[in-house]
Amino acid sequence: MKGVCPMIKQNEGIMDRIIRIVVGIIAFFVGYTALSGIAQTIAYVISVVALITGVVGFCGLYAILGISTNNKK
Repeated sequence: MKGVCPMIKQNEGIMDRIIRIVVGIIAFFVGYTALSGIAQTIAYVISVVALITGVVGFCGLYAILGISTNNKK
């Protein structure tokens, strides 16, 4: 899967990206249906971060730690 931003080097593999997108969707729906207040806000933030990193294929924390799950060189 090709990244949406050509200026950023992807450091997430396809399985990592799929897991992040699924976690993002689940966090959004849990926040929407089961939580309220600050817990709901935290679930939404987790959801947005997971979805963005999953779609873009770049994780800033991975970059800082020198981690890459992307097998393509």
